[in-house]
Amino acid sequence: MITTTSTTTRSTLYTLPFWLLCLSNFLFSASFQMLIPELPDYLTRLGGQEYVGLIIALFTFTAGISRPFSGKLTDTIGRVPVMAFGSVVCFLCGFLYPYLLTVWGFLMLRLIHGFSTGTKPTATAAYVADVVPVERRGEAMGALGLFTATGMSLGPAIGSWLADAYSMDALFHVSSVFALMSILILLRMPETLDNQQPFRLRLFKLKREEIFDRQATKPFFVLLLQSFSSGAVLTLAPALSSSLGITNKGLFFTVYTIASLVIRLLFRRSSDRYGRVPVLAISTAVLVAGMAVLTIAHTPVLFYTAAILFGMSWGMNSPTVQAWTADLSDEHTRGRAMATMYIALEAGIGIGAVLSGYLFNHLDLGMEASFALSAVLALVATLYLLWLWQKNRVAGVLQ
Repeated sequence: MITTTSTTTRSTLYTLPFWLLCLSNFLFSASFQMLIPELPDYLTRLGGQEYVGLIIALFTFTAGISRPFSGKLTDTIGRVPVMAFGSVVCFLCGFLYPYLLTVWGFLMLRLIHGFSTGTKPTATAAYVADVVPVERRGEAMGALGLFTATGMSLGPAIGSWLADAYSMDALFHVSSVFALMSILILLRMPETLDNQQPFRLRLFKLKREEIFDRQATKPFFVLLLQSFSSGAVLTLAPALSSSLGITNKGLFFTVYTIASLVIRLLFRRSSDRYGRVPVLAISTAVLVAGMAVLTIAHTPVLFYTAAILFGMSWGMNSPTVQAWTADLSDEHTRGRAMATMYIALEAGIGIGAVLSGYLFNHLDLGMEASFALSAVLALVATLYLLWLWQKNRVAGVLQ
């Protein structure tokens, strides 16, 4: 249920700290996303074709296991230090990729690189919930998502262009520079957490209730089912692009992110007006359609149609599920709730990536099977949301 908290009573939404956070997110998301389209071919050239599924899986694994820690640290040492740590990891990994030229060296870096998205988004979501009024929380998450999606849209196209026009080393170095700039912006950000604690090693000792926030159970379940499709797309879209004769493997990501941007602009306040669950039910149904089209995408037209549907879905899904999690959370454990939500995201993406990579390498129709399975799981999420929507309507609850 949407409730107000003491930290979200400000009437102003678009403040300077908010815009700085948006710019930092743009640079951060572009930094790691620009690598995605070229990494499967890069790993293959290193001799690790059979490990292509691990490119995303290792990244999301460490992102997932770091979430409970980042949630606790966000609620203790502050939002800004945790955001800065994530950008630092992104900067260092981008810098080191050109120097570790073995399969295992590359996979080790992917494992470490995951700590970046395991920390920064958790603290960012908590920061936004701190500084915006609750009745405009969905709009705020959507506005932040515009910058994140723009970075994710431009990143793959820039990455593929850098790799083609210059080299993979140039791509890695530009990725590192983008992360560095996102750090510099964060240095000017005011902290929003009251009663900050100094960092201590014992903060890494987690109690059972600090690992999973039960208040975020519903968003966790929905996002886990939804994000399997992202793991499949991130792993297999570059290969599908090549099979269709599309040379720039980042274009799928660009198209779906542009679609996401348009949806965020047009429907940025929809979940604030109509409730989180109804909007999520509709957007997840669109995801089902997108993955179904991708299953039969044997022409560029169908390929890009699927990208548009995929982008439309996540353009509504991402800000809405973040706002829903914030609504359900307690202000003193908001970081933990956001971390729980993101654990679902990483788990779903990781499982989707590993299983898709396995099916792709071992079945003749492995790519189609992966996309079809993604559609089925999204359908389960849609049915659950429709049931929850009806339950809330009967109870007279806007959620």
